[in-house]
Formats: sequence, structure tokens, C-alpha cells
Amino acid sequence: LSLRFPQKLWKMLESGKFQSIWWSEGGKCVAINKDLFEMEVLGREGQQVFHTQKMKSFMRQLNAYGFIKMQRDFQRSASLPEFLAEEAAASAHSQILYYYNPSFNREHPMLLETCKRR
Repeated sequence: LSLRFPQKLWKMLESGKFQSIWWSEGGKCVAINKDLFEMEVLGREGQQVFHTQKMKSFMRQLNAYGFIKMQRDFQRSASLPEFLAEEAAASAHSQILYYYNPSFNREHPMLLETCKRR
């Protein structure tokens, strides 16, 4: 059984196996360290998570499923690990991308079913 894009993304976020992507804003946003994500996820040899190796294609998938890019002027993350990850990424001059989708919320996994391709 192959998972749809939102389920793959959710599973990846919940696994804790990746340093390049995490829940932000208390589980309402997806934070992606662009440079690290390209190496850690999209650059994997043999065991690709998504059907692409290009960041633009991955971002197109996010947009196709209704994710919108957020600017980083909202409040700091509440949890210490999230805050530290964001600080470390910022200090490394990495580009952190934030994406939001009302149907993609860590606190409400049942909404995932409503996360459909446009």
C-alpha cells in the first residue's frame, strides 16, 4: 500500500528520524531546513521517501495539497527542542521554510483525511 503525499509527510514528521524537518508552532506548521532537507531526504540513494530529488518538485507537491508558505514573523516555538532546532538552523544561516495547512495539524490526525490534492 503506497501512502499519499500527506501521509508520507506526516509519517516522516512523527518518526523523529530526520533533522531537516519538524513540527513547528505547536504542531500547526511544518518547518523545513531547506539545505539539510535536500541532502538528508531528497538526496537519499536507493530509499527515496518522495518521488523526487528536487526541492522545487517537493514544494509543488506541498502547494498541490493546499499547504501555504508562511513568513517567519509569528511567535517563537513554545517547546524547547523546537526552539533549539530553529535557533541552531538560523545560526547556521540555513533557510528555514514554514508551511501551513489547516488540515495538517499534529493535534488533530483525523483531519489528515481531508488533506486532498487540489
